[in-house]
Amino acid sequence: MKYDDANIFARIIKGEIPCKKVYEDELVIAFHDISPSAPVHILILPKGNYCSFDDFVLNADEKLVKHFYLKIREIAHSLGLERTGYRLIMNHGADACQTVNHYHVHLLGKKPLGALVVGDSYHG
Repeated sequence: MKYDDANIFARIIKGEIPCKKVYEDELVIAFHDISPSAPVHILILPKGNYCSFDDFVLNADEKLVKHFYLKIREIAHSLGLERTGYRLIMNHGADACQTVNHYHVHLLGKKPLGALVVGDSYHG
C-alpha cells in the first residue's frame, strides 16, 4: 500500500475539502463522517502520511501513537460515549474494505451497534 497525498483525507487535512470538525490539533484531526453508520460516526486521523494501521504503528513516533489514541479516548468522552459504549473500527487493506489509504479510526456510538461483522454488506 502506497500513500497517495491526493486522497480525500489528505485533502481535508490540507483544508482543500471542508469537513464538520469535532477536534483538531497539530497532529490529529477528527470530523463527522459524511455517510454515518450510527448517530455518532466520527473519523479520527493522524495528520502524517500513514496509509494503514501497520504503517502508522511501525513508522510513527511513539509519542504520536500515544497522543493519537489518547485523543480518540478524549473525543469519545467529550461526546458522552463512555456512558453507554462505543465502537472503534480500523480497516487495514482490501479484505477489510479500507477505501481510503490514509490511516483512520471510525468512532461510532449512541445506538446499539450489533454484531462485529454482518455478512458481506459492511463497507467502512
